[in-house]
Amino acid sequence: MARAWMILVMCLIAAAVFGEPGGGEPVTPIQLPDQLDAAKVALGRKLFHDPRLSRGDAVACSTCHQLRSGGADGRVRSLGNDGWPLDVNTPTVFNVSGNARLNWKGNFRTLEEQNESVLRNPRIMNASWDELIAKLRNDSDYLKDFSAIYGSSPARVDVLDALATFERSLVTPNSRFDRRLRGERGAISADEERGYQLFKSYGCVACHQGANFGGNLSQPFGIFDDPFKPRGAASAGQDRIAATGAEGGQLYRVPSLRNVAVTAPYFHNGYTSSLAEAVEIMGRSQLGRDLSSDDVRLIVQFLNTLTGEYEGRPLVASDSAAK
Repeated sequence: MARAWMILVMCLIAAAVFGEPGGGEPVTPIQLPDQLDAAKVALGRKLFHDPRLSRGDAVACSTCHQLRSGGADGRVRSLGNDGWPLDVNTPTVFNVSGNARLNWKGNFRTLEEQNESVLRNPRIMNASWDELIAKLRNDSDYLKDFSAIYGSSPARVDVLDALATFERSLVTPNSRFDRRLRGERGAISADEERGYQLFKSYGCVACHQGANFGGNLSQPFGIFDDPFKPRGAASAGQDRIAATGAEGGQLYRVPSLRNVAVTAPYFHNGYTSSLAEAVEIMGRSQLGRDLSSDDVRLIVQFLNTLTGEYEGRPLVASDSAAK
């Protein structure tokens, strides 16, 4: 428990520091990306939606990362190239460029290296570069596009560059909370504001901060309690260790909370589609606090203000939620 208390103290100190830096806020409005090459964005969009990037033309990036909804597919675990569920829940691709760490394990730092891993992963896209490049070079439109943009026929480094450039365009500005941060009175309700203040005072903001409300840290999951024990079950340290793999929990990337209200189910294993239950679990397992039902309700109301817009339309939840 010494480690757990140390982490809690660090989080509370961070929350106090972040909470009132000269009257400022620990979070900032999201910004549109600067000076992205429009031709690269268009090419990356085309590649993102093309199942030919996978072995057997089975799946595209957009199969799991659906841009018409929350940037994932709403499933507990997406189906891989082989038709079987993947090992972890698919995180949203929206605002991914604002994450300093990528993947649930936070083991990638650039979009290019993560994209290459996904393309070559036998469970996901299962592609080889020889096969993928041959498909693109046999397409006259791709030949024309790559030649115009990169001055050559399709090549590995250029495919990765185009995909990453498109993904950097996937930002969701103009949430109601962004408007509140920019000084718009009445952008959020009094209860939503109370939820934000609770979010700060409980220490949630120690990890979920910055423009992306997270995405820049890796933290143990299950510091004080097994996150996935049945509601009302007695705490058991050994059960927690068995569930998370080690004292203090395995390290996971702290996800961005932007658009969290439309990106269920939650956690790396898609454990729940209830945002209220997810908040309750985080309070118990990460902060060692049993949040009251009223506080959970208010925090959820605040989290609903983080839903932004893509191409001028508010994001919505996937029709496939919790499958």
